[in-house]
Amino acid sequence: MQSLVLGATGLVGRHIVNHLVAAGEHPFALSRSAHTATRDSRWFTGDLEDAGTLSFPPFQTLYCTVHCPLLAGALPSLARFGLKRVVFFTSTSILTKLSSADAQERKQVQILADGEKEAIAACETHGLAWTVLRPTIIYDEGRDPSISRLARLIARFGFFPLAGFGNGLRQPVHAEDLAIGALQTAASEATINKAYNVPGSEIITYREMVGRIFDGLGKPRRIIPMPLFLWRAAFHMARRAFPNANAEMGARMSKNLVFDASAAVRDFGWNPRPFHPRFDRTE
Repeated sequence: MQSLVLGATGLVGRHIVNHLVAAGEHPFALSRSAHTATRDSRWFTGDLEDAGTLSFPPFQTLYCTVHCPLLAGALPSLARFGLKRVVFFTSTSILTKLSSADAQERKQVQILADGEKEAIAACETHGLAWTVLRPTIIYDEGRDPSISRLARLIARFGFFPLAGFGNGLRQPVHAEDLAIGALQTAASEATINKAYNVPGSEIITYREMVGRIFDGLGKPRRIIPMPLFLWRAAFHMARRAFPNANAEMGARMSKNLVFDASAAVRDFGWNPRPFHPRFDRTE
């Protein structure tokens, strides 16, 4: 079945394209700026916010890694090209951060949660089989905005300030494993019209997660616990250096963010790698 990948230059989308090609397919891909064509994939230029102007040859499967509120509005136009199956990503944040103490964060997560509902409703309106994948912390060495950002801080300063003891549990998941899971999802009828949590395979403390980033950089672990009030004060003094961060990050270091992946294991063989990032990887 012919596939279209939205967000094909992004963290997960590029891996989806690569794995489709490796499987012998010739996927279509959409990007907002011109992209160099290859013999194995066909790239289209356009904006999902103006989906009515987009034109594609027929395709049946859609993989969407872009902000899902955009998907809901675009689906009526995309359905014109023979679309049957939609696999899209949101986040486990919609299960944990709707009550965040940070107002801006609550607003962003509410938009994502509403977008998921709207995309599902649009799929059902147009008779499209859908599956939602909700990852936890996504990493891809040197590219992601979370684990790799921590790695850059550690590489720069040589230590990491921990709010409290960092005992909150985490399940980081690699972007390539999410791409593999998306393809497995599309191939499984058991996943139709369902949503899945797709965390990493290991449950580790925030402190251990940071420790393994040190390991991946080849640096000795220098993790400095401090009281939350002191961590917050330090954060506010340095917040200009971290425009996409917020003080709630410190409070969450001691909170468990763990999700059950048993349904994903059962229905499409979800089997992500353990968390051992390597920051000497190059391509």
